[in-house]
Amino acid sequence: MAGAPNCNAQGSDANVGSAQGSQGASITSVITTLIPVIAFAAIWALLFLFLRKKFPRNYQPRTFLGSLRENERSPKMPNGLFNWLGEFWHISDTYVLNHHSLDGYLFLRLLKIATVICLVGCVIMMPVLFPINITGGGGKGGFDLLTMANVTNNYFKMFSHAGCAVIFFSFVLFMITRESIYFINLRQAYLMSPYYASRLSSRTVLYTSVPADYMNEMKLRRMLGPAVRRVWPVSDVKELEELVEDRDKAAMKLEGAEVKLITTANGARIKAAKKGGRENSDQAHIADSEQGSLAGRYLKPKQRPTHRLKPLIGKKVDTIDWCRGELNRLNPKIDEHQAVHRRHEATLGNSVFVEFQTLSDAQAAYQSLTHHHVLHMAPRYTGMVPDDVIWGNLKIKWWERIIRQVVCITFVVVLVIFWSVPVAFVGAISHIDKLTCLIPAFNFIYNLPEQLLGLITGLLPVVLLAVLMALLPIILRLAAKLSGAPTHSAVEYTVQNYYFAFQVVQVFLVATLGSAAASTVQTIAKNPGSVTSLLANNLPTASTFYLSYFILQGLGVMSGVLVGLVGLIIFLVLGKLLDKTPRKMYNRWVKLAGMGWGTVFPVFTNLLVIAICYAAIAPLVLLFAAIGLYLFYFAYRYNLLFVTNATLDTKGAVYPRALQQVFVGLYIAEVCLIGLFAIASGASVGALGPLIIMIIFLIFTALYHLSLNAALGPHLNFLPKSIDAEERRLLAQDRGEPVTDGYDEGIRSKEGNSSATNGHAAPFVQHKKPNMFTKFLRPDIYTDYETMRQLVPKDIAI
Repeated sequence: MAGAPNCNAQGSDANVGSAQGSQGASITSVITTLIPVIAFAAIWALLFLFLRKKFPRNYQPRTFLGSLRENERSPKMPNGLFNWLGEFWHISDTYVLNHHSLDGYLFLRLLKIATVICLVGCVIMMPVLFPINITGGGGKGGFDLLTMANVTNNYFKMFSHAGCAVIFFSFVLFMITRESIYFINLRQAYLMSPYYASRLSSRTVLYTSVPADYMNEMKLRRMLGPAVRRVWPVSDVKELEELVEDRDKAAMKLEGAEVKLITTANGARIKAAKKGGRENSDQAHIADSEQGSLAGRYLKPKQRPTHRLKPLIGKKVDTIDWCRGELNRLNPKIDEHQAVHRRHEATLGNSVFVEFQTLSDAQAAYQSLTHHHVLHMAPRYTGMVPDDVIWGNLKIKWWERIIRQVVCITFVVVLVIFWSVPVAFVGAISHIDKLTCLIPAFNFIYNLPEQLLGLITGLLPVVLLAVLMALLPIILRLAAKLSGAPTHSAVEYTVQNYYFAFQVVQVFLVATLGSAAASTVQTIAKNPGSVTSLLANNLPTASTFYLSYFILQGLGVMSGVLVGLVGLIIFLVLGKLLDKTPRKMYNRWVKLAGMGWGTVFPVFTNLLVIAICYAAIAPLVLLFAAIGLYLFYFAYRYNLLFVTNATLDTKGAVYPRALQQVFVGLYIAEVCLIGLFAIASGASVGALGPLIIMIIFLIFTALYHLSLNAALGPHLNFLPKSIDAEERRLLAQDRGEPVTDGYDEGIRSKEGNSSATNGHAAPFVQHKKPNMFTKFLRPDIYTDYETMRQLVPKDIAI
């Protein structure tokens, strides 16, 4: 047994204070991280190149899979080791927009924009701040020589840091604004296109929390007007869903048992034939099969598939006979319940789907304040498909929704703050002396054999930590679902906020501050002013850690994303072990993995946040961040083009939220600089000027943030009438119809848009070809609606 143990569990948490280990780190420490990671990435890259040729189903299924329509498939690439790279780079990112999803295209754009922000930051920061930091007189070594922490001999030099920070942060503000305008124009073009506008889902509005007296079709038609085409009140289908679920389970179990019986009997038949046993003639086979006794000729009754009605203790029954009896019992009940719903005699919930004549009518209803009581007939949703709806959440009342949201948000806040506690416990397993000091009841561990003890302290913590991190997205999605989100897309939209908070607090702040989030919160609660000094004192010394962090993320994780070894093993090994029926084999073959946008976007938004925070403090982080983000862009670009499928569609809503979350990076960076300048101003009046500049810029950032949201908020969620009128004009022009100053009132076009207009939609001005800088600086002109309209799919049959 170990001697007197140190019971500081915090030291076991890989997250907590991990950045602090890099204090005073030299160039050698980063190189020692870089070399093995490059070797690891090179091996996995070669593995990807070879596996890509051998397993096209896993590495390029979108080029040939029959479950995808022709318009959804990607072009087939050459099958050599390297000759496909040229054609891969020639495919435009807009191919993802037209053949995959709007979310996928915008995710790639986020990675590109983040890379551009970091590279521009390098251009702004490095030429100015590197010489100033190197000559700062702080006596630092290694990469710390290039950080702001080395500036101690002349605090007037900090005007350079403040000036560069203001320029770079202003560029970030411009990029957020530019991308918001780009998204608005692209989203409007996408949603107004015939590809989308002709869908039933685009013309349907879901009203939740509908009062009982408004769950009446005639009353809804009177309130919503003549544009209503159909009304579908949501009824309580809980009992029917349970019956259908039981029937599906019985049917799948029956199918598996039948296949097992056939394969077992066929194996016995082949074995009998090899032994020279009696073979039946074809006529005898047919006669026996008609009597259901063919399998019985080769199998004894006890060899038929059986199962227990309850695990271990339940009655053992013949699976085939039991499943057939269950189907005979359930089918009449299901038919009876369905008939009740068809006759509109079922108990009504408090949600209703309303289909409108046109997309324009649906948008008008979606944007309107429907009910005079607060939180009634709200929130409203549009664009959902049946598979996206969480039907159980459509019966939630308005007051129940509020309670659920408060409880779930409270739970997530506590989870985010105290996540280091279970991580620390898992880490403590690798330090048995500390664990037994914390929990003396675990002293029995020392009586175990040495080999088993080594397994517990070595492998178990790694496995448990992997399970713990894998459980987090599941927990967050469950919380979002329980909060009352009526669609899976809304769940992802909510999870994006939850997971981003976790990333910022646990991945960034906890590692930087050098203490658990819980203790940090306690410190800040006792002394709110300490938050600035905590961040300011810890950020500069943690910069080298993040150099290694971006190397590991960019090279190591990127190669893992490309290879997808876990997915390959699951497909090859578990497929053979678990897929015993043709249905299961077919489903595994045709179903492609999707991406959970709610947990994908926040990871890379947080990487950008970290880069922004270190821009003025340690500019070298920007270069490593740019390299890492671009490598991620390469990996995900390949996967979106050739591997993954769009299982969820938020219609790009996750992109503007990610842009809004970048403001968190600006606020943290500005607060940290204010803290650093405030500390320096105590030693020299030279830092007072930079302090005032950053305080003013922090106020400016907050005001700009509020103004931007006020100006662009409605455009992020709704479609304007002017665009609807312009789309009708452009559609008429595309069809070769004469475009006059008016249209016949009341005509409805097949694209789902009303052809009625006030007749004065002026055509867009033809722009002269801009240069690169003009196009970049004026997205409102050169990425306007008509330009974006050329990018989106519009001639694809639905």
